[in-house]
Amino acid sequence: MNKFRFTLKVCAIAIFTLALASLAQAQATRTWVSGVGDDVNPCSRTAPCKTFAGAISKTAVNGEIDCLDEGGFGTVTITKGITIDGTYGGGFGSILATGASQGVLVNISAPVAADNQTVILRNLFINGTGGINGAQSSATFGVKILAAALVSIEDCQIFGMTKTGGRGITDDRVSAGKGLFVSNTRIENSGQFGIAISGGVTQGVLDGVTIKNSVTANLLLAGGCKVTVRNSTFFGNSAASGVDIANGSIGDFENTMIAYNNTGLLVESGSTARISNVSLVQNTKGLDNQGTTRSFGNNKIDGNTNANTGNAIQGPGSGGPSQQ
Repeated sequence: MNKFRFTLKVCAIAIFTLALASLAQAQATRTWVSGVGDDVNPCSRTAPCKTFAGAISKTAVNGEIDCLDEGGFGTVTITKGITIDGTYGGGFGSILATGASQGVLVNISAPVAADNQTVILRNLFINGTGGINGAQSSATFGVKILAAALVSIEDCQIFGMTKTGGRGITDDRVSAGKGLFVSNTRIENSGQFGIAISGGVTQGVLDGVTIKNSVTANLLLAGGCKVTVRNSTFFGNSAASGVDIANGSIGDFENTMIAYNNTGLLVESGSTARISNVSLVQNTKGLDNQGTTRSFGNNKIDGNTNANTGNAIQGPGSGGPSQQ
C-alpha cells in the first residue's frame, strides 16, 4: 500500500512539473524587449528579451511586442499576425539592418487564416547604414513583404537602404485582395525605390508619407496595383521620377506635393493617375503622361523647367498654367 501511495505521489509531482513547464513555454499575448534584456528570458515586463526575433517566438498569434526602452533590437522575420511597437515615449525601437537582406521580412504563408495575417509595425527606426553620398548599405530592404493579408506601417522612419536595388518598403505579394497601409512614415536615401508596390495590392493607402532621394523613383506603383495617396510629399530625386505608375496600375493622389525631381509624375502606358489638389512644381519635367491622367481642376502644375509631355490631361481645368 505504501509503495502504491509513493508511486501516486511521484506521478502527481511529475504531472505538476510538466504542467508548470508547459505554462512557462506558453506564448504570451504581450511581450517586451529591452536593451538590457536577454533572449533566454520569458519576455515579460520584468524579464524582457533582447531582440525582436527572440520575442516573436514567445508571442502569441495577433499578440504584441513592445519596447521598454530605446535600443537596437535586431532584424526579424514575421510568419504570423503580430504587432511590433517601438513604444514611442517609453522608448523608440530601432532595427540596424546589418548582415541581413532586410530589416523586417513579412512572410505569412498559407494555409493561415486571414484573421491571423495582420502585421502592424509602429514607431520603428529601420537603418540600412548607407550614406547619402553613395556609401552602400549592407541591407537591401527596410521592410520586405512577401505574404500577408494586411500590413500596416505607422509612424516609422526607414533610411539608408542605399545598396543597388535598395528599397525602403517593397511589397512583392502576388495574390489579389491584399492591403497595405503606410501612415506618417518617412523614407530617405534608397538605392532604387523608396516604396515599391509591384502587384497584388488592391487596397493600398499611403497617408502622410514623405519620401526623398531615391535613385530610380521615390514611389513605384506597378503590377496592376491600386493605391490611394494623401497628404504626402515626394521630392529630391533629381535623376529620375518622384512617382512612377506602371503596368496598368492606378494611383489616386489627393493633397500631395511632388517637387525637385527629374520627372515629377510619370504615368506609363496603360496606367492611370487621378489627381486632386496636387502640386507638381520645381521638377525638370512636371508630368510625363504616357497613359491616362485625370484632373479634378484644382492642381498646381507650374514652375517646372520643361513643359508636360505625352497625352493631354483629362477632366476640368480653369484655363491658367498653374491650375489644371
